[in-house]
Amino acid sequence: MKFSQMVRPLFLVTIVILIVFGIGSLFRINDNPAHAGLYVFYAFIMFGDAVAMVFCVSQLNKRKQWVFYLTVFVLCMNIFPTIFDQFGLVDLLFLLLNLITLTALIISRKEFLLT
Repeated sequence: MKFSQMVRPLFLVTIVILIVFGIGSLFRINDNPAHAGLYVFYAFIMFGDAVAMVFCVSQLNKRKQWVFYLTVFVLCMNIFPTIFDQFGLVDLLFLLLNLITLTALIISRKEFLLT
């Protein structure tokens, strides 16, 4: 399998994970009502990230330079906060998923950019 063929499925897995985590954050509101605003904020960020990723993956086939670099930026924005947060198994798996996606994207950049 070519690296470029891996990019979209990896994005879709990440998008689904973000949506599930966002919904999970909303369900935690009842567990700790004092932190309801924080859970809503986390859910909002996760849903926004998922929307940004949907946009990026849907635009990659247009082979525009700005889309490619926006996609790299979005992936980096998923990686960096993970490193500076409390780090557990879920964080490690999410970090690895985004690193693998970013690596596959960069390796196959010629297929996503006009040359």
